[in-house]
Amino acid sequence: MPVRVKRRYLALKIESEENFSHKEFISTLWDSLIRLFGEYGASRTGMTLIDYQTEKKLVIIRVFHKEVETVRAAIAAIKKIKEKPAAVHVIKVSGTLRALREKIKTA
Repeated sequence: MPVRVKRRYLALKIESEENFSHKEFISTLWDSLIRLFGEYGASRTGMTLIDYQTEKKLVIIRVFHKEVETVRAAIAAIKKIKEKPAAVHVIKVSGTLRALREKIKTA
């Protein structure tokens, strides 16, 4: 019997004076993953962009639950986005998108 894949949702905050498009951000995150863990390691994360709010600089991504720490390491390694200084921080991690959105509202 197939096992259901467990996923985690991560809320991220971009700390920068610049605004970036979702394509610029996700490209930077994939580059960081590949640089640290190679293509095979990056592909194992199952990372998907769920929501990107440019004005709030808030990002929600989905990853496989066993790869949360891998993605967190890649996020911590981001120092620049499109050659502009930036830092990305994990705000919350949750098992469901609904719970994550509620946690963000109360935080």
